[in-house]
Amino acid sequence: MKRSIHSTPAIANVAAADCLTNWLTLPATRNVMVAAGNTPLELYRLTAEKRSSLAHLRVFVLDEYVGVPLDEPRSCANLLRRCVAEAWRIPPGLFHTVSSLERNAVASVEAHERLITEVGGLDVVILGLGQNGHLGFNEPGGSQDSMGRLVNLETISVEANRKWFEGDFAPAKGVTVGIKTILSARRVLVLAYGAHKTAAVKAMVEGPRGPHCPASFLQGHPNVEVFLDALAAAWLSK
Repeated sequence: MKRSIHSTPAIANVAAADCLTNWLTLPATRNVMVAAGNTPLELYRLTAEKRSSLAHLRVFVLDEYVGVPLDEPRSCANLLRRCVAEAWRIPPGLFHTVSSLERNAVASVEAHERLITEVGGLDVVILGLGQNGHLGFNEPGGSQDSMGRLVNLETISVEANRKWFEGDFAPAKGVTVGIKTILSARRVLVLAYGAHKTAAVKAMVEGPRGPHCPASFLQGHPNVEVFLDALAAAWLSK
């Protein structure tokens, strides 16, 4: 797990955008998975600004809030459609989402993962790090062999969701691609910024590998780049 530590998130994002653009423009890169939330939005913007030719990429959404309307602009699908698919000029037919409707969520994520397998697996995954160490909506306690599923979210995640939706929604369930699918990607990029991520960063990078911190499973991956600001990296001992 390679760490890149910078004084501020702004500087870290510039470095992360250089890394990501290099990966996305490699001839072998075809299938990319992207996370929603506040943290990666500047990375996506900076990547779009480079005006690289990315229209050949097939883009998959990592997860989705369950219980919000399909037309809610802050859902993972709609946010990433604007900030990634449209900004990177990805054709609509190459942008793949999962459903925010509980009745459809499991079937949609299972189809999502089947398509990932059919097209040859993921070349690049972009992740944020949850305050409790989650990746996507893979909360603590999940197996590294987990597949796409509907998840009951921990209180800390529900409150983060409430803040994201400015109190309009506070989803207590999420649908997510599994840890097994994330770990199968050829390259993984992780962003974590701020003092509130300090404990999660230490657990991910230096803690024992296990289900208490889903992100710690990345320790066994051969090609992970972690971009941190000084606050998030403050508890690292090395």
